[in-house]
Amino acid sequence: MSFEIPVRVYIEDTDAGGIVFYANYLKFFERARTDFLRSIGIEQSVTIDNNLIFVVRRVSVDYQSPARLDDVLSISCAVKSVRPTRVMFSQSANRDSDGTNLVNAEVEVVAVSMDTLKPRALPDTLLKTLHMTAGNTDV
Repeated sequence: MSFEIPVRVYIEDTDAGGIVFYANYLKFFERARTDFLRSIGIEQSVTIDNNLIFVVRRVSVDYQSPARLDDVLSISCAVKSVRPTRVMFSQSANRDSDGTNLVNAEVEVVAVSMDTLKPRALPDTLLKTLHMTAGNTDV
């Protein structure tokens, strides 16, 4: 299951060269992951209330082509794999006007307890929900 959100590039997203500053794609990807989780019923405010947060453990990014001011991007998010304490997401940014693939990323998040910041198993309901959306699971 793939999920997309639109993102317009504003002046604040660009660098002195007029292209999207490379680190801002991480912000776009974070928004897409958060909205994706919300769309499948995982509200991060609820997980926080239950002493569970997701932290980014690893990011691998491949920059293909730049985005520029006023471009509208489609930022995608899909679950690549799920483990009891981790989720691997596959994400991309594509320019809407011509479909050009701009950036691809894999983002690994780990579920941790807020109070200890130690990894913890995802509750069964969250694990099952994520498994149902995964294109490839490796438990």
